[in-house]
Amino acid sequence: MHGTGEQAPNQHDGGAAPAAAGSALARSPRTLLDAVRERIRYRHYSYRTEEAYVGWVRRFVAFHGRRHPREMGAAEIEAFLNDLANERDAAASTHNQALSALLFLYGEVLGVELPWLGDIHRPKQPRRLPVVLTRQEVRDVLAHMDGCAGLMATLLYGTGMRLMECSRLRVKDVDLARGEIHRLTDPSQRPLRRGAGRRLAPATPPAGR
Repeated sequence: MHGTGEQAPNQHDGGAAPAAAGSALARSPRTLLDAVRERIRYRHYSYRTEEAYVGWVRRFVAFHGRRHPREMGAAEIEAFLNDLANERDAAASTHNQALSALLFLYGEVLGVELPWLGDIHRPKQPRRLPVVLTRQEVRDVLAHMDGCAGLMATLLYGTGMRLMECSRLRVKDVDLARGEIHRLTDPSQRPLRRGAGRRLAPATPPAGR
């Protein structure tokens, strides 16, 4: 049997129809997790998404006794997800992330096209009213922050960027004349129209800053 630290096998399940990507993987000496990371970086997903997906693939393989994913299918995925929901009491968001990671593994990394991929159901997340600070509370918080942390907090609040987006900003991403920040999109989190590789954010700080 093959685990995540071994070479990808040369055989595949009889019901699978591997695409070119899957065939290339089978001939490659890379490990399965290396192939997952490579595909995620090719798709320009965020580093946190990469770590999360690799972690879920590793747990999925370990859960089934280190069997290679090519030897498994819908039943094994559902058993893994059921264990998350029933035995580990995972939240719906965690369940969905694990499912997304496994669908990415089969569809993008292994290049396996199986009819059950679209039949896996995602749990519905309960609707909750968001708890947010008032504008004055935000001003009070930002007023007690200074230096690099204060600047980053102001940018996060004023532009809607995520933490990693803000941490990776470069000088050339900031257009002071237009009051805009150009930053790379993260297709794993906020799907935009196809071809939109960058998006703009107003660089106007909140009042009082």
